[in-house]
Amino acid sequence: MSKLTDVPKRILIGRALRSDRLGETLLPKRIALPVFASDPLSSVAYAPGEVLLVLSIAGVSAYHFSPWIALAVVVLMFTVVASYRQNVHAYPSGGGDYEVATTNLGPRAGLTVASALLVDYVMTVAVSIASGIENLGSAVPFVVQHKVLCAVVVIVLLTLMNLRGVKESGKLFAIPTYVFVGGVFVMIAWGAFRGLVLGDTMHAPTADYTIKAEHQGLAGFALVFLLLRAFSSGCAALTGVEAISNGVPAFRKPKSKNAATTLAAMGLLAVTMFCGIIVLAMTTKVRMAENPATDLLHNGHPIGSGYVQNPVISQVAEAVFGKGSFLFVILAAATALVLFLAANTAYNGFPLLGAILAQDRYLPRQLHTRGDRLAFSNGIVLLAGAASLLTVIYGADSTRLIQLYIVGVFVSFTLSQTGMVRHWNRHLATEQDPAKRSHMKRSRAINTFGAFLTGLVLVVVLVTKFTHGAWVALLGMCLFYATMTAIRRHYDRVSEELTAPEEPTDDLVRPSRVHSVVLISKIHRPTLRALAYAKLMRTNTLEALTVNVDAAETKALREEWERRGIDVPLKVLDSPYREITRPVIEYVKSLRRESPRDAVSVIIPEYVVGHWYEHLLHNQSALRLKGRLLFTPGVMVTSVPYQLESSEVARNRARRRQDWSAPGSVRRGPAADHRDGRQKEAGARD
Repeated sequence: MSKLTDVPKRILIGRALRSDRLGETLLPKRIALPVFASDPLSSVAYAPGEVLLVLSIAGVSAYHFSPWIALAVVVLMFTVVASYRQNVHAYPSGGGDYEVATTNLGPRAGLTVASALLVDYVMTVAVSIASGIENLGSAVPFVVQHKVLCAVVVIVLLTLMNLRGVKESGKLFAIPTYVFVGGVFVMIAWGAFRGLVLGDTMHAPTADYTIKAEHQGLAGFALVFLLLRAFSSGCAALTGVEAISNGVPAFRKPKSKNAATTLAAMGLLAVTMFCGIIVLAMTTKVRMAENPATDLLHNGHPIGSGYVQNPVISQVAEAVFGKGSFLFVILAAATALVLFLAANTAYNGFPLLGAILAQDRYLPRQLHTRGDRLAFSNGIVLLAGAASLLTVIYGADSTRLIQLYIVGVFVSFTLSQTGMVRHWNRHLATEQDPAKRSHMKRSRAINTFGAFLTGLVLVVVLVTKFTHGAWVALLGMCLFYATMTAIRRHYDRVSEELTAPEEPTDDLVRPSRVHSVVLISKIHRPTLRALAYAKLMRTNTLEALTVNVDAAETKALREEWERRGIDVPLKVLDSPYREITRPVIEYVKSLRRESPRDAVSVIIPEYVVGHWYEHLLHNQSALRLKGRLLFTPGVMVTSVPYQLESSEVARNRARRRQDWSAPGSVRRGPAADHRDGRQKEAGARD
């Protein structure tokens, strides 16, 4: 089977890389920005719309609060970025929030942060892909009609790209990310120029619509709650900020400095684009509604179910550039593409965090293994599977999915910043250098304010979003926490059982005797080889064992055994119910009961076939027997293989494939030969 899948695997993800080439996969800042910050950068495509959607509950009159909400998001973004710049310098090993919380607040806090981040990474993929599908669907109707299928296909494509390696996927994602950022800045600049210098009046396609308010005249606590809910939706712009602190090991040296610089650039770009789109949305009079079919009114009548509500960024681009213009098309395409690629933040964060958790024995150890392209392939596949499942369950609907969003990220924000405060307190207790103490106090002040503000936002998010779906994210966190706790308990128990003791135990005592049993079905070449091998072993007792499921075949076996004069006693077990595995297991257990200090060696002859489909036709009985015997103490199982002709053909085919040379390589010769040749020529000239 592995041979059958080898060629497609190489086509899809490329040739395997040597472990010593890991340094070649490290990222410069220009590539690290789109790799780790594509999520917060692309969130400006839907975060402003989420703010307006919530405010529309109170009607158009509530839209004038949107600049103040944007300002609150900006303050929060700068606070989080400044706080995480302290993290990457203090903890450059890549553990990020998990390492900070575990080191300073204890394993339970660390596990809580890890659970929150794992949930948030899965949500990042689901929300980004769903939002990208909706943006693309405004131009391609087929995508809207089959958006679940299209979303899953995009997830599969992103998975294949990331399986090719971090650096290769980063190069693929850099161009559309920078085109999107450049397009948004051009839109903001051109919109400002048209409005402030030329005095043009720009209108969004929904500018003439009115909104039917679900709750008119909100005031007091109801208004405050609405504004807090709009703020919590706008906080989607902060998702993915923590990915850079988790991915510090992927940066080129100096790692911490480059990560901190990338963080600052990401924060500045994200808040500028977010505020610019909010201002342009207000200027062009964009109208959004949670239920556009009934709540958006044109000439006093509902717009109807046939209306497709385009995202805020699309409406603003149409107002600024003009519908169908070159810049409008470029920005629309870049927006859809960058929303797909925003999931790449999770594709880099989830596998890396999973590898760290696997190293700490909270997740299966397979997640710590690098694949052929030196990426954590198992973590990438696990993330893709979870995101696909979530996308199917929620119908690739970003409005439903986003209600589950950002809960996990603010849990990790809060605990991480609280842990950093304790980190600085611990170092201040021993540091005597005045300059270093001053730096630590400044860092502690930043992290203290960050912990307070993100904790406050966490409470707001939980209160305003709990009944709208946030409880699902909390349930997912609890499931991750319980699963990882159980996995760690299992690994600890196994480690305790396997630890080699200092004093002598039964494991070190030699068995008094060895009883060897060769399993026989008929006399053929594999049987004779197994018998010859068994005779070479230093055993006290040797016997052949067969199960009588057909009297005629058993009689023929006995006769041939005697005719050949095989000097090994043949024991026949009766099986009235035609079972093979159970009689053998019971016989082996009886040997152990009779002589508990004896070791039983079960020798199984097997023939090896060369094609994957042939494996389905052979060796099933031997496989079942080996599986059952593994659970019998004091029993050793030995397979004696006999290679058939098809296996020899397969081996020769594999050797030819290994020795295969690319077209022209024989003519060119290996690179080393070229170097040697050039050196010899140079020596001859000298």
